[in-house]
Amino acid sequence: MLRLYISTRRRLNRENGATGECLRAARAVEVGSLAPQLLFSSFWVWRMGDKELEKFRLLWREEIRERNRAGRVTCGERSSKKRRQQSDPGPGDHGDREAVEGSSGRQRAGAADDYFYLAQSLLEGRSSPLRERLEDGRCGGRGGTGTGSEAWGGPQGQSTQAPSNKKENLLDQLIDDLNEINEIPFFDIDLPYELALKIFAYLGKTELGRCAQVSKAWKVIAEDEVLWYKHCLKAGYQAKADIGDFICWKAVMRDSMKKEQTLQANWKNRIGAASQLQYDVGGILCDAHSCNGLVVSGYTSGDVRMWDISTWDSSALYLETSQSSAELGPRPHVSFVRINSTVAVAAYKGGAVDVWSTVLAQEPVHHYQHSQEIQAVEIASDNAVIATCSGYQVRLEACDEKGYWRTAQQFELQKLASYLQLVPGAPLNTDGSQPVIAAAEDTVYLLNPDAEPKVLHSIYGNTVTCLDVSTNQLACGVKSFGWIISHGNKIQVYCLQTAQPLATLGNSAGDFTCVNLKDSPPFLAVTGNKDRRVRVYDLRTSKEVMSLYGHQLGVSSVQMDDWKIVSGGEEGLVCVWEQRMGTKLWEMHSRHPVRHLRFGTHTLVTANIPNEKCPRGASIMDDDLTAHRRHRGIIYVYDFSVDKSASVLPICRSTYDEDVGYSYNIALSMPYDQIK
Repeated sequence: MLRLYISTRRRLNRENGATGECLRAARAVEVGSLAPQLLFSSFWVWRMGDKELEKFRLLWREEIRERNRAGRVTCGERSSKKRRQQSDPGPGDHGDREAVEGSSGRQRAGAADDYFYLAQSLLEGRSSPLRERLEDGRCGGRGGTGTGSEAWGGPQGQSTQAPSNKKENLLDQLIDDLNEINEIPFFDIDLPYELALKIFAYLGKTELGRCAQVSKAWKVIAEDEVLWYKHCLKAGYQAKADIGDFICWKAVMRDSMKKEQTLQANWKNRIGAASQLQYDVGGILCDAHSCNGLVVSGYTSGDVRMWDISTWDSSALYLETSQSSAELGPRPHVSFVRINSTVAVAAYKGGAVDVWSTVLAQEPVHHYQHSQEIQAVEIASDNAVIATCSGYQVRLEACDEKGYWRTAQQFELQKLASYLQLVPGAPLNTDGSQPVIAAAEDTVYLLNPDAEPKVLHSIYGNTVTCLDVSTNQLACGVKSFGWIISHGNKIQVYCLQTAQPLATLGNSAGDFTCVNLKDSPPFLAVTGNKDRRVRVYDLRTSKEVMSLYGHQLGVSSVQMDDWKIVSGGEEGLVCVWEQRMGTKLWEMHSRHPVRHLRFGTHTLVTANIPNEKCPRGASIMDDDLTAHRRHRGIIYVYDFSVDKSASVLPICRSTYDEDVGYSYNIALSMPYDQIK
């Protein structure tokens, strides 16, 4: 700790432009034995220039000379007075008072000599007065020379003490050792609080806890609210809070870490609650999406529903469509749905798009129409910006500050676009839009409203199979030629600022079906492949970190954080993996492919969407209701924030409370026709 403190002091001196003279002053202050005048002078030297420093040295030397002369005169007068009193002692005086005064005078003279010697050594630039005093004290022996200026390294060591013949016992030895330990330089009482707080800011949580056990003064500094507030922000706890929102930020850090450990244990041991979101009777689930505690889904009946899982309200909120109820004929199927904290979007077959506000809900706040079928829809993570592609056209819709929607930009591509991604965290343009990434067959475009479309990737015949975008990087899966066996399918990573390739990941025989770059830890990317493997790559070395095998069919969706990986497969299997060990923690089964998978700190949302949108038994008028349940799709929400007294997630999700009913009322995690 002493080395850490000294190195920190030196680093602070270098940052503040301190000179070598200031470094010696700081080391002298650490001794703790200097007078308050020397402490004040050392900090005053810290802020001087070269000319002022030279003038200060001259004045200080002159002051030391005057005090030395005054000290010698005072000592001479005191000795002459003592001789007169000894030659003519008064009545009733046996010399005790003179002995006491003489010893106290010698102590004051020794202290003055110590101060003058330290000041003189500081001016002359000696290495460390403390080191010289300790070395001289050791050379004199623990029971040898006395405590005068000679024992402390002073230049005028005139007062000595004869060595004692009494043997030291264990207690005396311990007292001497403790006296030596107390001479180790720690923070002086007169050190400014702001400077000590600046030094403690370089310490971590564990070091602050240890420093709080040193002394009361250190405890006050180590438990300062500013230090623990910064540590909470650095760890991601209470990121939107101000320093005055909580009384004790150290307690906030402790409670947050304890809660995080409980959540991690619940994730690993599958302890929590599972909820099935209500479905639309007579409709097949077409698409689902979730973000920040909100879930939206679309059905073949044309209905759109929204849930708020943060309040655990299983009842759905119907979102009315722009199609009038007076219009004849069935409503079109929902093709895509997207949601963020402010708006929800649904695209229908035929090219219609409806936009709702998550606060107002009910009726749509915006509606627009494409001339052809919509291939992809994307929404910004934190802004009211929507991107849709239909045919060769990419369209951006944005909302201004007054709440009015308008078409921000339109782009015409040379090929049919199949994937869209808005660049997260990108600044808004003057028209309220954001840069968008579009993948059209074998070409990837960067569409910026202020410039012409830029081609990031283009290899003839190598179709793009998946796409993901982070703040400054792009990752896309590329399908290679089938007749070139040595060149497998790869993941290409590009820099958005320079449009240059950064890395080429993998060489797999199967197609990459999904890639997650924006939610992964720094310098890592997780991918899913048709060869039933989940792979993690290091972007710095372009090498594979781990390969996980656990799905019977291809991997359809993946997500990763600091310690776990969650993957969904085409067979309906959801697997939770431990990242560091590369082992499977647990898995959950369902019938249809996992098309959407999203987890947060304490929730996991999965959507099993069937491939067939019009199977036999899909209508409510059909007699076979069992077939209807087996083909309609399902959305599950897992909550791991409950305490450890909760039970493990069950295999069978039915409570069996109903006295009568059909077999389709029993909802199994694994389809009942596959249980052996």
